[in-house]
Amino acid sequence: MKKRNSKIHRVTGETQINLELGIDGTGRADIQTGIPFFDHMLTLLAKHSLCDLKVRATGDLVVDAHHLVEDLGIALGQAFGLALGDKRGIRRYGWSLVPMDETLAQCRIALDFSNRPFLVFTCRNWKAIANVDLGRSQSFRVGLVKEFLQGFANEARCNLHVDVLRGEEPHHVVEAIFKALAKALEIACERNPRVQGVPSTKGKL
Repeated sequence: MKKRNSKIHRVTGETQINLELGIDGTGRADIQTGIPFFDHMLTLLAKHSLCDLKVRATGDLVVDAHHLVEDLGIALGQAFGLALGDKRGIRRYGWSLVPMDETLAQCRIALDFSNRPFLVFTCRNWKAIANVDLGRSQSFRVGLVKEFLQGFANEARCNLHVDVLRGEEPHHVVEAIFKALAKALEIACERNPRVQGVPSTKGKL
């Protein structure tokens, strides 16, 4: 069966990104973004989705991590869209409920590769943690997670619902989100031999 791979080369006045994705992988990750905490999150995403992911990215980190994180969401979304093609034979829908100590990222993530981009994001204490910086060297502001997810949903052209029901430690909240997204992606991208053609009554997504 044909492997679903893609490569994205994205260059703007603010960022330079080379990204390689293999959906039918084993969870291998080779990530270099210049933001150690974000490298960790993308490594988790690859590991728990069983996708192979290689990223080489640079950006204007002397200004802020915002541009690079958002653009990586865009690039990763493009990579999934390209690798999935017409989405023939996939399950299409994915969901996940992931605990991370006190956090329950009921991270409820629900995902639909519907070709209609939409992000719904809820976190009860988001205002309290959104401006928290994570990481020792290049910091990662928690609020950037939402920007990453928005870029991903737009370019993967998927419905993405993220609900964090509870969580106090910002690191745990972010990690639960990335792990839950990974598991939802694993399910949604999985080929189902019972699915004939495109998983839609319209015959096209």
